[in-house]
Amino acid sequence: MVNNRVEAPTVAVMSSGTAGRSCAGCGSRIADRFLLFSMERYWHTRCLKCSCCHAQLGEYSSTCYSKGGMILCKNDYIRLFGHSGACSACGQSIPASEMVMRTQGNVYHLKCFTCATCRNRLVPGDRFHYINGTIFCEHDRPGGGLLSGHSTPLQANSIMSDQKVC
Repeated sequence: MVNNRVEAPTVAVMSSGTAGRSCAGCGSRIADRFLLFSMERYWHTRCLKCSCCHAQLGEYSSTCYSKGGMILCKNDYIRLFGHSGACSACGQSIPASEMVMRTQGNVYHLKCFTCATCRNRLVPGDRFHYINGTIFCEHDRPGGGLLSGHSTPLQANSIMSDQKVC
């Protein structure tokens, strides 16, 4: 089962007076002067890293995100799941293992990436228009047919799985 819960835990830097703690990242005993405490676990400062960009989160930020077993920096979380982790069409949560469609910084379930007029689902290779936050297929654009320069081709990289993006 996939963990759909999104966490934004604080990364706390602590003095390692807590002898005998094991690092959640590498499993080794933490003997460093400082250690991190995040997501209810202890980490070496070098071991708490973003699953995508590998930035050391203790140095990069005071927060990190966890979804679907991944630990993410804020930028990668937003890139993968949008600002809310929810589908821009239906508002429901998007599981970390689910494929998504993306446009203009918004993220959609595959089934929700449809033309607002005809409700046909759009797939990679289809041309579409994104007007004021609404998706239209190339035939249903308000104001007429397809105009050169006003459509956006749906590229194959617009469909992604967070398991393969990084």
